[in-house]
Amino acid sequence: MDFLQQLHPAWLALIRVLLFVVPLLLVVPGLIWWERRLLAWMQDRVGPNRVATITWPKNARWVPRFLRGRKTRLFGLLQPIADGVKLFLKEDITPAAIDRAVYFVAPAIALFPAFALGGTLPWAPPEGVYGLLTPIADVNVGVLWVMAVSSLGAYGIILSGYASNNKYSLLGGLRASAQLISYELAMGMSIAAVVLATGSLRMTDMIRTQTEPLWGVAPLFDNWNILTPMGFVAAIVFLICLVAETNRAPFDLPEAENELIAGYHTEYSSMKFASFFMGEYAAMFVFSGVFATLFLGGPSMLPLDWVALGQLAPALEGFGRFMTSVNYWASPLVFVGKCAFGITLFIWMRATLPRLRYDQLMALGWKSLLPLAVANFMIVALWLLCTELYGAAGGWIAVGVAFALMAAFFANLARVGRNRAAALPKRGVRLVDPAKKEGAAV
Repeated sequence: MDFLQQLHPAWLALIRVLLFVVPLLLVVPGLIWWERRLLAWMQDRVGPNRVATITWPKNARWVPRFLRGRKTRLFGLLQPIADGVKLFLKEDITPAAIDRAVYFVAPAIALFPAFALGGTLPWAPPEGVYGLLTPIADVNVGVLWVMAVSSLGAYGIILSGYASNNKYSLLGGLRASAQLISYELAMGMSIAAVVLATGSLRMTDMIRTQTEPLWGVAPLFDNWNILTPMGFVAAIVFLICLVAETNRAPFDLPEAENELIAGYHTEYSSMKFASFFMGEYAAMFVFSGVFATLFLGGPSMLPLDWVALGQLAPALEGFGRFMTSVNYWASPLVFVGKCAFGITLFIWMRATLPRLRYDQLMALGWKSLLPLAVANFMIVALWLLCTELYGAAGGWIAVGVAFALMAAFFANLARVGRNRAAALPKRGVRLVDPAKKEGAAV
């Protein structure tokens, strides 16, 4: 720690950048392999399983006897590297009638947001040694930075579709712009609820707030936002918007292959084509980190206060100190594990849910997610007011009443919608056999 404190700020900043950028670049091939293996397991088919299989020579003296003539399977771990070499050596085809400047800049714009977002993401507790290494920049508008930079990813999609001079690619880019409007408001309101409860826009302050007693009354447990009623609703809304933000199934409409031949990147090849995929997987990893920071306690291992455990049970005081130390020093691995869980959730949804129609996406964003996020924001404000006036018990009683009223209101809206749909006239189609007499039903 003394060594880090004595470093010049420029060198310390460089170390912070390298500690984030290098692991992120290295983890992307692993994410691609993990998705292909997991999808193959979920869909009962063969995934990458050939590349990295080692066949040991039978007569080589340098090979141990128990390995001679055997095969060592590494389950296709080198498949992403083989794909990268293929893309790197593949012929780079550039269409003639394109907007060249925008065409070449678009892949870089698609790759930029994931790395820019990580600048405010704390991958360890912001105290002690880790406090000197993370985040890269602890800006006082961290959440606003997340919202602003995450929206820039759509520009790469839109500009790539426009610059390609392909009407199908352009249609994919336009879909991305309309999709952006439909979920960004709900995402902003879900984050606003967390900001209102935390009282700060800093990501580090949100981590510290989630170490307070659960619901303000249970000192043994940490107050992770997802464990509170309002935080749970905000987490569900944010997670759905997160999938749409990264253009993943079932919201992968900008690259709907069955409709748009390949979407916005149809006219891209070689490494420019790979840049879009690197940006997508890097964004998935970083956004999983944002979700973990906002709702899952950041780098904290479990929602338990180990110091409070030792105080409540003196026999476990030594165990509590040990777990506090483990929770601190293992926090980077815990944070990466939470990001890996988020990636697995992305893959699970891709293997499970079919792609939505475009009108279903717009209806989900405007008619469901946005009203729910706004109502949840109002409940958070009510909880803060009643807690200030009547204490913790009064605040949670007000939250319970508000959630009951909100559930009744949404149930009434759903019933009205069903009745309106039932009132529409029914129409049918009558099939006839042309070989028979005209008008005879089949």
